[in-house]
Amino acid sequence: MNAVSKPGRLIIISGPSGAGKSTVVKTLLQRSDLPLELSVSATTRSPRAGEVDGRDYYFLTQAEFARRRLAGEFLECKEVFGRGDWYGTLRSVVGSGLERGKWLILEIDVQGALSIIDSENPITIFVHPGSMEALETRLRSRGTEEEAAIQRRLEVAREEMAQRHRYRHEVINDDLDETVENMCKLLKQYQNQREIDPCSKN
Repeated sequence: MNAVSKPGRLIIISGPSGAGKSTVVKTLLQRSDLPLELSVSATTRSPRAGEVDGRDYYFLTQAEFARRRLAGEFLECKEVFGRGDWYGTLRSVVGSGLERGKWLILEIDVQGALSIIDSENPITIFVHPGSMEALETRLRSRGTEEEAAIQRRLEVAREEMAQRHRYRHEVINDDLDETVENMCKLLKQYQNQREIDPCSKN
């Protein structure tokens, strides 16, 4: 394995639907002076308007995704919401980013995160709005989903919130600027440390 002068780090950011993860990650990428890079996931769903293969996702056929999954090429993958579409993180994408010294962000769900936390020693951050009540208010304020869909998201969110103790860090996102500032400071702690004991206290 080729050594790099400034080895990359793997960062996992998870949280329930409605927690604002995507906005936090987008803003973090803009404001942090660390060599952050968002990992591009693979999916079997069709591209949406404006999406570009290799930038937004790696768009794979069902057959190609299945072949790669059976070959062990995914760090984690799952079928999402039972719609028949698969999403996953390719080992080659992560490996390439880390070899280039990037601090690679995986914005993945709790199930995917828990499947690799113990084996990859990532920096793990769980983002949430502070309470289930706050989360429900956010989901309903969107006004884009039927009641059944909202209840399903809340059910999944309760399960995910129950796992937040498995993450090294927990960040409450009730103010975007403050949240991103706190995450910048948090990640800075790791800048001069090649490895950190996941059981250590900050």
